[in-house]
Amino acid sequence: MKLMHVDASAKRERSNSRALSRFFVERLRAGHPDLEVDYLDVSVDTPSHVDEAFAIAIYAAPHERTPAMKARLAASDALCQRVLAADALVFAMPMYNWSMPSAFKTFVDAISRAGVTYKHGDDGRIVGQLAGKKVLFITSRGADLRPGSPYASMDALTPALNAAFGFLGVAAPAFVDAQPLQFANQEARAEALERARDELSAVAASWANSANAASHANNADAAQHEDADSEMTQ
Repeated sequence: MKLMHVDASAKRERSNSRALSRFFVERLRAGHPDLEVDYLDVSVDTPSHVDEAFAIAIYAAPHERTPAMKARLAASDALCQRVLAADALVFAMPMYNWSMPSAFKTFVDAISRAGVTYKHGDDGRIVGQLAGKKVLFITSRGADLRPGSPYASMDALTPALNAAFGFLGVAAPAFVDAQPLQFANQEARAEALERARDELSAVAASWANSANAASHANNADAAQHEDADSEMTQ
């Protein structure tokens, strides 16, 4: 399995979302030793914000793009290919003022590309090119935004992530939300992180089992082809 792991917190060692994403990758690797990880920290390698040159270039037909347009899209092209090459995607981020960090929004803008990560079907429908990929969002939230809490209606992060990646073909992403953290007492924070780790362990086990089953199936197919080739050469 090839995993693209993206962190988005502005914090480093004090980041809960980073710690949880590392925990998840460690658990996944423990269950699937062949895991290959493509890591990106968008708080450090932040994609460029959308500007006029980008907005014009992405809607120009590929054969009509000037060298300057191609140069402006080069980083986005490369990022799209990294996303498309992954079998699974894990995105970790804190909630900032009810939604995603601006650095992660630039990532979403960079990979939302007509003709690349989504295409128009013959019937006019949008066909997202990320369909079939496993996707996990790990979020940390200062307050408790779970259903029934006073702040539940202020969660703009979950709907935004569902909408953006649903458009790209991700029908049912997994969410593990650590909450409440910043605005909670020590006991509540510890319970929130423990809940998140338990949920992440379950997701990691599920993904590892699927990856191992797929690997075994591929190996069996390869062995059958080798046997068939051997019989033909005898």
